[in-house]
Amino acid sequence: MKPWLKIFLTGLALWAAAVIVTLWTDNINLIPTVVLLGSFLVPVTFVVWAFAQARTSEVTVELLFKAFLIGGILGVLGASILESYLRPSLVMYLGVGLIEEGVKLAALMLITRHLRVRTIRDGMVLGATVGFGFAAFESAGYAFTSMFTRDGLSIGQMVETEVLRGILAPVGHGLWTAIIGGALFAAGGRLAGKVILTYLGVSVLHALWDSMSGIAIAVTLVLTGQPWQFQLLRIGKVPGVTNSQVHLYTALEWGGLIVISLGALFWARSLSRSER
Repeated sequence: MKPWLKIFLTGLALWAAAVIVTLWTDNINLIPTVVLLGSFLVPVTFVVWAFAQARTSEVTVELLFKAFLIGGILGVLGASILESYLRPSLVMYLGVGLIEEGVKLAALMLITRHLRVRTIRDGMVLGATVGFGFAAFESAGYAFTSMFTRDGLSIGQMVETEVLRGILAPVGHGLWTAIIGGALFAAGGRLAGKVILTYLGVSVLHALWDSMSGIAIAVTLVLTGQPWQFQLLRIGKVPGVTNSQVHLYTALEWGGLIVISLGALFWARSLSRSER
């Protein structure tokens, strides 16, 4: 059995056991265990898989650990500080994309500044590791806050959040930063023009991903909107979708996420093949 698969299956079994025991005993002391296991399982699994794709001995377990832990923490801290200056607007999602991809790029450059040999594949592996570190800590935060509802703590809502973010994790932060890492190493670790263009392109993908729910609502209203929904828009409120619109909205949102993911995967594959 592949090491990454063994880690995933073992971690999944432990996470499921932690969820069951928490629900069975109502022991809230187990909540951090559930949050950490669920948030880190998929990112750590993909880092182990990525390690097998490295090309040179420069990519060590120690370096991967630094990239995941330091890159992830610096990323979420930097993004949190910078995003506090953003205000709700049409360009807010683009600002989030530029900030989060920017801090991950800075963290990657900091961690890999002493490397002597740089290949595109190694850059993608280390970039993905920084991205998955960011995703793990970010998911832990979302899972924790999703517990708090008007009716008290909701373990079920926390589990749903972890499952959804775990499913989407492979085509999110890890993939985006892998693309930037490949471009960075292709340029010898310097902020060359192609690296900046790659950073901007990935930031746009990130912004589209984050705003897909709003885009899906807008398209749904254009196609099937009702007068009362447009009246809410005129006074600055975003209307919800009706029961008859929810299927169209869901198809548009998930269809958009799939298109963005396929585009990023094709980009990463083309970048990896360019080294050959």
